[in-house]
Amino acid sequence: MYLYPVWLRLWHALNAVLIIILIITGISMQYTDKEDSIFIVSFASAVKLHNITAIVLTISYIFFVVMNIATGNGKYYRLKRKNFFSDLVKQMRYYAYGMFKGEKHPFPVSMERKFNPLQKITYVLTMYVGLPLIIISGLGLMFPEITVKKAFGVSGFILTDILHITTGFFLSLFLVVHIYTCTLGARPTSLFRGMLSGYHEPEED
Repeated sequence: MYLYPVWLRLWHALNAVLIIILIITGISMQYTDKEDSIFIVSFASAVKLHNITAIVLTISYIFFVVMNIATGNGKYYRLKRKNFFSDLVKQMRYYAYGMFKGEKHPFPVSMERKFNPLQKITYVLTMYVGLPLIIISGLGLMFPEITVKKAFGVSGFILTDILHITTGFFLSLFLVVHIYTCTLGARPTSLFRGMLSGYHEPEED
């Protein structure tokens, strides 16, 4: 079934590249001395590339939200209360036990349901909580004059920095898990091919 439109595939590819660049430059800034030591790239180059990439990511994210609304793709991210927790437990059991026993996927992909319950809550937290947080905190670090001066007796800039680094860590962790779960399709390469062709390969009955 044709599940991934061109705009989504192009956005996905761009977003992946941007996130990887941000991770590399972010780590470089963390472990590179401003004067001599270089980890991956120099501090000055890392800061410049990180800022430019962050701006492109912000524009890309706005495009993603707008297109989700305009095309109806946003329906896949809507959380439903009915059977939410029981479905979540069922999906977690499948990943932890069922798939190793050859059981059928409890929530197969369809035109009405692109994500299983665990994917949906993870993607919602990533796209509608994690990315906004890292963009807002990143803007606060890029333009420190707009950050709160102090909060709870601590520098607002330091708190913004902690929020940015912590959110970046969880988004990096998400990327690793995301790549792994993409190997759990009908074949290990099925979901990767789907993001290139637009067509989802259903699991065999």
